[in-house]
Amino acid sequence: MNTDIENLFNDKVIGHPAGLFVIFFTEMWERFSFYGMRILLILFLTAPLIDSNAGWGWTSENALSLIGTYGSLLYLTPILGGWIADNYTGYRVAVVIGCLLMTLGHAAMALETTTTFYLGLGLLIIGTGFFKPNMTSMISDMYKGKESKKDGAYTIYYMGVNAGAFFGMMLCGYLAENYGWSYGFGLAGIFMLLGLIQFWLAKDLFGSIGGKPTGVHEVELPQNINERSPKEHDTSRATEEKLNSFTLFDKVLILLSSVGGLLYLFNDPLEKIENTNLLPFTVGNMSGSNVVVLTALILFLILLVTRISRYMPIVRDRIIAVSIFGVFTVFFFAFFEQALGSMTLFARDYTDRSLVGNSAMIFKIVDLLLTTVPLVIITWVLILLSKKTYKKIGMSNIVLAIAFIGLWVLVIFRLIDKFSQDGNEVDASWFGILNSFFIITLAPLFSKWWESKYNPSAAMKYGIGLVLLGLGFAFLSYGTGDVPQGAKTASVSMIFLIMAFLFHTMGELCISPVGLSYLSKLVPGRMIGFMFGIWYLAIAIGQKAAGKMGGMIDSISEQYSISHFFLIFTLIPIAVGIISVILNPLLKKLMHGVR
Repeated sequence: MNTDIENLFNDKVIGHPAGLFVIFFTEMWERFSFYGMRILLILFLTAPLIDSNAGWGWTSENALSLIGTYGSLLYLTPILGGWIADNYTGYRVAVVIGCLLMTLGHAAMALETTTTFYLGLGLLIIGTGFFKPNMTSMISDMYKGKESKKDGAYTIYYMGVNAGAFFGMMLCGYLAENYGWSYGFGLAGIFMLLGLIQFWLAKDLFGSIGGKPTGVHEVELPQNINERSPKEHDTSRATEEKLNSFTLFDKVLILLSSVGGLLYLFNDPLEKIENTNLLPFTVGNMSGSNVVVLTALILFLILLVTRISRYMPIVRDRIIAVSIFGVFTVFFFAFFEQALGSMTLFARDYTDRSLVGNSAMIFKIVDLLLTTVPLVIITWVLILLSKKTYKKIGMSNIVLAIAFIGLWVLVIFRLIDKFSQDGNEVDASWFGILNSFFIITLAPLFSKWWESKYNPSAAMKYGIGLVLLGLGFAFLSYGTGDVPQGAKTASVSMIFLIMAFLFHTMGELCISPVGLSYLSKLVPGRMIGFMFGIWYLAIAIGQKAAGKMGGMIDSISEQYSISHFFLIFTLIPIAVGIISVILNPLLKKLMHGVR
């Protein structure tokens, strides 16, 4: 057994090594900064130029075009960042590089100039590429030989993800909407910097875990997924690996499809916002941008089909199943990611956020409990961590304590401000915290469901998730039924938006944790990196599609109504979910017994 792993497990907090909670808090501050900044993007870009809190006055189409490209690139750079960490830097150094770049990115955005804004987005994209894949890789390293405890470790880790998102959207949104955008962007950077320092000072706790690669690669997944005998497997494996090595043709297809996809991602916002077209040609009625992205998609499909066809039948079938789930993933994220786009605009422009009398007081009390109860629990975990590790990583704990003191001061300041008001104006960014809150409260229930005898198959989970997603939009479509065509503002009850977030979160719990789990079970170890790349690509496509579709909110509202806009978002996910349920027998057959 690795000595460093044993040492980590000597200092336990709530049954897990103290190092897990160092990662927990690092991830929490990163998600605080990431979501705290991201929910501000659409509000800042579309806020009027002449206003008490002036923004850039962009149209929703232009803003969401940029946000879609930004969101898409956030899921593409981790493919490269993970490869660099695996081969050169190691996980810990990659995390530090990512934190540093993201800190600089937030600082640049706080200046609010055009140049620093785009520079900040670029640094955040690259920084996320280094950070995102390598935190989970460190957890995987820490639990080698203790796989039975991994599920619990990842559950704790994702609590950190959601806690950071919760407080980031609440506090960055509060400062930005009430005191100025620079305060929101700046606060995100401050906590990212504290997260970086805390993690760096705790590096000695991990020993060689997450260190530079040694050149010896371990694969946790069984290689014999065709269920042959060991002798049969050994004689065929060399032949199969030879058939499945990347040929020159494969590499050319990867290069061309990647270049085409990136050209489209950059050209779309440039063409809309700056009137700069990188692809100034047409083919028939199709623009150069559409021609390039369609060609890139066709080349990628050729690559995927030719790769899959070289595998043995059972492996081939399972990878086909993964690819079908990947298509459903694109649809899911294309609609789910409206949360930080068109749904945030809906919260600002179409939702009645003013509360008076008893309603205002009830909301203030609920908001108080929502804010302080999770913070008390996380502070308690911090105290437990400090008791176990104050001799080993005392300075790291001090930095963490400073961050928490700052967090408590901001939370108390916000609550005092809210309670001092006669009524209450709910910030538009506040609704974004509902997803994190519902995940934290509902995740144990869904986990019990998956462990019971009523655990649905993968296709059924996708179907349920997509239908729940569509039903969430049905609340918004119904709630806006009386809003007239072309209306720019309205006062729809906030209960419809709350219900939409509830159903969307339940849909997310059916799909988001399930996808990567099935991918790891269905794909052979020697192809796992390639298929994880495809999975991130599916989410990236969904992110860009979310921006494109969300940007239609103004045009559809003017031509039809805001209710029609959300009706479209209701019908398509439900239809795709029904298709997933119909395909359940076929997908079960393709999976060859994997559950």
